[in-house]
Amino acid sequence: MSYASPLDEKLRPFSSEQIPQELFTKLREENLARWPTGAEVDLDEAVYYHQSLPDHKRLPWVLRQAEAEGRCLTQPRGGFGTLELQIELMKALDKEGLADVVPTTTDSYTRNERWDQAETGIAESEKEGRSMLNGFPMVNYGPRRTRKLIEAINKPGIVLSGTSMPRLTGEVGYAAGFTGYLGSGLAYVTSYTKEMTIEEAIRNYQYLDRLVALYQDKGVELHRRQPGFLTGTNIPPSIAIITCVIDALLAAAQGVKSYGLEMGQTLHLIQDAAAIRACKELAQEYLQRAGYDDVSTPVISLHWMGAWPQDEAQCAALVSYGGTLAAIGGAASVTTKSTHEAFGIPTPQANAESLRTTRMAVYLARQIRMDDHPEFLKEVDLIKREVRPILDRTLEIGEGDIAVGTVRACEAGIVDIPWSPNRYIKSRVMPARDADGYLRILDPGDMPFDKQVLEIHTERLHARAEREGVPFDRELAVSSVYEISEPLSRLVKGPSKDDKQPTVTS
Repeated sequence: MSYASPLDEKLRPFSSEQIPQELFTKLREENLARWPTGAEVDLDEAVYYHQSLPDHKRLPWVLRQAEAEGRCLTQPRGGFGTLELQIELMKALDKEGLADVVPTTTDSYTRNERWDQAETGIAESEKEGRSMLNGFPMVNYGPRRTRKLIEAINKPGIVLSGTSMPRLTGEVGYAAGFTGYLGSGLAYVTSYTKEMTIEEAIRNYQYLDRLVALYQDKGVELHRRQPGFLTGTNIPPSIAIITCVIDALLAAAQGVKSYGLEMGQTLHLIQDAAAIRACKELAQEYLQRAGYDDVSTPVISLHWMGAWPQDEAQCAALVSYGGTLAAIGGAASVTTKSTHEAFGIPTPQANAESLRTTRMAVYLARQIRMDDHPEFLKEVDLIKREVRPILDRTLEIGEGDIAVGTVRACEAGIVDIPWSPNRYIKSRVMPARDADGYLRILDPGDMPFDKQVLEIHTERLHARAEREGVPFDRELAVSSVYEISEPLSRLVKGPSKDDKQPTVTS
């Protein structure tokens, strides 16, 4: 069951407008009363603590410095079921992994607001001496004890929530001293949640973004981050960017000033670089068009989010290549995975090792850019031509209100997500890799892409089907999803026995 605030729905018409302060005070009281540790949240004390943090432990400051200096930061994922294990993990990521940003990933019970079950998971973890949860139960520990995580590291901390219900986790995380929080109303509900409506998910994240604005009013700048797509399937850059811009507009309307945009890697160097450039420029274009000219939108590149191979050497290549893609693409940060990805939650040591591998790849690719590469510029232009009609139509049917427009666009299939589990998404759009490895649109569903743009996609996908001798159908999309997880012997084929051998002369 998802949490829907009766006060929110009763007293506030659904729109993108900022939640009024009087109503927000009531919403906070209602929210903090839902679990005992909510009573520990003291906004004034939290503000005082944040103001005591040095700059290098404040994520907005760290990201701005990285962008100004052209550096690509590194950040892993990771969460364990007890405070002691989470402290050990975060120290390892900070010291051994040399992470620039240190995460705390919450567990599945916390993501679904099943805090009583998380409490059982803590007890079982302590009894077994190992984590019996797939993340850290932040709400159960509360802000006072959770703050020990921030005090254990010398880098900024970010909450990786994985939830469409961030209200209480966000309150606890920010009060504990985390300066960043990952999640958004559109991307997370369409990635993870079946029954929650788009409107409810947007309302939930409007609460969190309004909380960030409240801290901002008291002199504390906090970072919010749009999470990209973590569905394990292929998401073309244009669809990812559409959701990035929508979520950024929703956050800006509540008063957020530092908003990161995550882009999952396609594993095509030119397309990933073009996606990073197009995402940054389009986000700023639409934010400024809406009157938000003071919102920072660093782009974060995500290691491959699809299925991983079981061969450790192949995984090591994906880890290293992911760092290269992020650095050359000009991302402000790269979020890493480990060589244990196919087998489950990595050990702190494996996580730290993959961080160092990524950092070395970023170092080797330093100062390399594709700014003048003709194919890069062509792909940037193509992505923008894909994105603008969808965003413009969304704003149009919402009569200028991005929240209303997003709900209506999802209902109509104007905004669509491949393989989404959410019942309020049509999920008719279907991508596949073309002959050169780019992700293209195989079936647009009801998304109003430009006709000439779709002709380019279709032509390149037909070229792949002809080259491989397979039908031009949805199997192209399915095989694209599983491609990277295939054994190397299937991916890299040598000459067949029927190939003519060259004549050797002496």
